[in-house]
Amino acid sequence: MNKWFVYVITSEEGLTYTGITHNIEKRLAEHNEGRSNYTKRGTNWRIVYREEFETRTEARKREKYFKNNAGKEWLRRRGIL
Repeated sequence: MNKWFVYVITSEEGLTYTGITHNIEKRLAEHNEGRSNYTKRGTNWRIVYREEFETRTEARKREKYFKNNAGKEWLRRRGIL
């Protein structure tokens, strides 16, 4: 069974993006190739944080958390953002 990852990436310009995927390396390459509408505005995307989950449901729940104010604050308190 494939693992699911929640990831947070930042660009050279200071943009931030949070998402989920099965293959984090492939997904990062897609972001850096401009194949995502949101992240095509940035360059040199790099992973600043990731978590691994057994199910898509768990990963999606955590992704939603990181996209709200409480989740962003959690990341800031840990020096990730």
